[in-house]
Amino acid sequence: MNRKRIGLVIVIVVIVLWALSGVYIVHPEQEGVVRRWGRYYTSKGPGMYYHIPWPVERIDKPQVAKVQKMEIGYRTIRTGPPAVYESIEEEALMLTGDINIVDLWFIVQYRIKDAKDYLFNVRNVKKTIKNAAEAAMRQTIGDRGVDEALTVGREEIQEVTANKLQEILDLYKSGIYVVTVKLQDVHAPGEVKEAFERVASAKEDRERFINEALGKYNQEIPKARGEAEKTIRQAEAYAVERTKHAQGDANRFLQRLKEYKKAKQVTKDRLYLETMRDILPEIEKIVISETEEGLLKFLNLRDKGLEESSKR
Repeated sequence: MNRKRIGLVIVIVVIVLWALSGVYIVHPEQEGVVRRWGRYYTSKGPGMYYHIPWPVERIDKPQVAKVQKMEIGYRTIRTGPPAVYESIEEEALMLTGDINIVDLWFIVQYRIKDAKDYLFNVRNVKKTIKNAAEAAMRQTIGDRGVDEALTVGREEIQEVTANKLQEILDLYKSGIYVVTVKLQDVHAPGEVKEAFERVASAKEDRERFINEALGKYNQEIPKARGEAEKTIRQAEAYAVERTKHAQGDANRFLQRLKEYKKAKQVTKDRLYLETMRDILPEIEKIVISETEEGLLKFLNLRDKGLEESSKR
């Protein structure tokens, strides 16, 4: 009797433990995917849930918020410092559009955007991502020359490759979102690396010289324009001044002409005396004239005497 009771208790405990094993928690960075008899049944967001324990149902909790990284063309042996890397030539060596070979290392950063597709549509997700990324990069590099790959075309290569990779993964319904593709290192193979580096350095120098020349041009042109504007303003001011001066001379001439018409002889005499004063400033000049009474008058042609003569 005691054995039967003990056996019953054990069975009850096992059933209770089995039933309790159906309780599960989905964390914020996860998504719960319920399989029933091995097939997709439902998905759950963060929280606490219950499912029918194994073998009826099974829970997968992929980390949908985590950004994962995959290295292609190389592997990190030790993070260091110093870091140690190993080149994987069958992944790294790629052919450019102008029939040159480059040794290319890059990474793919990705995350899960659809947990159901991620778990049920692709058998080996990481291998699929690696093969698709390698194919996308080879196609992108094959459409470009070696100069673009080594120097100025890196940003475009990264963007185009990421778009191509996303198209391939969407075609497979892999449930993967490509966050970014980053080139880590692009160089010529070891046998010709030195020659390629010299060519690349020369092209970088050319770009630098062009940029420096453009900078100098952009600096000097505004300065020259400012100087030209200043010269124009000075010329305009001088023209205004000369115009006013000429207008003043014309007004004085017209005034003298008016006086001349009123008293021609007096005006002639005054102009004559003023001219004598201007052309012979250092010489004392005396004018003798005879009056109606027969007397002789003396006129000193200094400034004071000339003023008195003008008043008369």
